[in-house]
Amino acid sequence: MPLPTPHEALIYLMVITSASDRDMTDVELARIGDVVRSWPVFEDFNQDRLVSVAQACQKMLHEKDGLEGVLAHVAEALPERLRDTAYAAAFEVAAVDLEMRLEEVRVLQLIRRQLDLDTLTVAAIARAAKARLRTLT
Repeated sequence: MPLPTPHEALIYLMVITSASDRDMTDVELARIGDVVRSWPVFEDFNQDRLVSVAQACQKMLHEKDGLEGVLAHVAEALPERLRDTAYAAAFEVAAVDLEMRLEEVRVLQLIRRQLDLDTLTVAAIARAAKARLRTLT
């Protein structure tokens, strides 16, 4: 199986985070679309491919190596400089509904380990996402 492109790898992480609790909510799917449309890292990504990339990820999850295989492919495909961006995108999806389920926490732990992210980077990403998503009510 060929390695995903860096864009595809970023999307794979968002998809596996959303799918971790077996319920890809409309809010999470909308956030994935928002990230792809608005984050500079996706400037040169053809947004018409988003659904097919997400479907390819779901297909990979059902193969022999499952989640571990997807994470290994993602880690190999992502340049070092995009690893914190990748984690931030995944965290964004997990945090968007303002409640993080145990399955999402576990997937984020696996992503952190696979991408070899340090504790301070992870804490900063989490804090920034929580601040960005906070509401007045």
